[in-house]
Amino acid sequence: MFPTINKLLQNRPTLTKILANTGWLFLDKILRMGLGLLVGIWTTRYLGPEQFGLLGYSTSFAALFGAIATLGLDAIVIRELVKFPEKQDEFLGSAFWLKLFGGVITLILTIVAIWFVRKGDMMTLWLVAISAASFIFQSLNVIDFYFQALLKSRYTVYAANGAFLITTVYKIFLLLNKGSLIAFAWTSFFEIALTALFLIVAYHKSQQNIWKWKFNTKIAYNFLKDSWPLVFSSIAITIYMKIDQVMIGDLSNNMEVGFYAVAARLSELGFFVPMIVLSSIYPKLIELFNKDETLYTKQLQKVMGLFFWGWLTLSIIVFIFSEKIILLMFGKTFLPSAPILTVHIFSGIIVSMGVIFSNRFLLKNQQIIGLYGTIVGAVANILLNFILIPKYGGVGAAWATLISYIVPPAFQSIFFDFEIARIHFRSIYKFYG
Repeated sequence: MFPTINKLLQNRPTLTKILANTGWLFLDKILRMGLGLLVGIWTTRYLGPEQFGLLGYSTSFAALFGAIATLGLDAIVIRELVKFPEKQDEFLGSAFWLKLFGGVITLILTIVAIWFVRKGDMMTLWLVAISAASFIFQSLNVIDFYFQALLKSRYTVYAANGAFLITTVYKIFLLLNKGSLIAFAWTSFFEIALTALFLIVAYHKSQQNIWKWKFNTKIAYNFLKDSWPLVFSSIAITIYMKIDQVMIGDLSNNMEVGFYAVAARLSELGFFVPMIVLSSIYPKLIELFNKDETLYTKQLQKVMGLFFWGWLTLSIIVFIFSEKIILLMFGKTFLPSAPILTVHIFSGIIVSMGVIFSNRFLLKNQQIIGLYGTIVGAVANILLNFILIPKYGGVGAAWATLISYIVPPAFQSIFFDFEIARIHFRSIYKFYG
């Protein structure tokens, strides 16, 4: 059996690279899910619903502005690196300076915004500012784009896990020594800063040099021209993911945010899977799309279908055992998180399919359709939160999230391209074809 598999992989070098790249990314996430989940549960129990809720509110508030820092460049830079690897230094240099500028602007905007939203609340102001400061260091994740384009994500895994292990030890130190809420907020900042530092080391170890990066005005302009719809789309997606906790904090209280944050964190544990798969197969999808769009669509449907059925199975299991899961992991104090989890877990079905499908908009240069869909969905989410949170609290926010996730593909299919609906439905009942 094993010689046959080895022979198969030897004859398919691209598949070998994809599987290896995916394996490294999964190793990264498994380590984080294992050790990170254990320390995360310990931290959640230590802080309690109110302090954990305030930390979640602050992180979510800063995240609302995060799309400005990324500038929607990620997939576009990877696409260009795959097409024109000889322009690597200009692509990375231009993307770095754009993202650095975006990070500084994001930090300023976030601090100003929280100052007006919660005047006089210095604790929240500090927590939001610490979280937003990390956007500056994220400018160096352009190095990760280089590794993704070459299917060499093991270097990113080295960097991220090195930073993760160091900050996890620091968290354990804080837990054993009764650290403050501010101290815990700093851990996320340190992790991102250390990851950036280790990425630079990994980049140089791979015989590259960041000092060769060059800023090219024309390339930067072209990046922004292609990415602006993705920026607004990212803002809308972030609203999907984070506005619920912000609105619960403002319409209800920090304790309810804590209950919701626990449920959302458990529900979103598997969100990394479609993202990893997409990051690994994206370069191959680009090649397949350029050669045979029909075959590309079939492969897209297969992956989307696998995620639909896999996540549906997981959602049903969590739905049945939600109370036992919460009691086992977080104790009776967080039991109100269970009904929230039973609803929120089903949102993963739509998220996983959407992550895989999203690359189709980029490859067909239809980012504007993706933008319209996500804006409509985000608006629906906000309106539903205003209606449901005051009456149903975190459970209402979970329903708002789930319903609003369905809105974009429905809107895009009706008003722009019914093929979107066909691909989604075929992926469900014919993903094997």
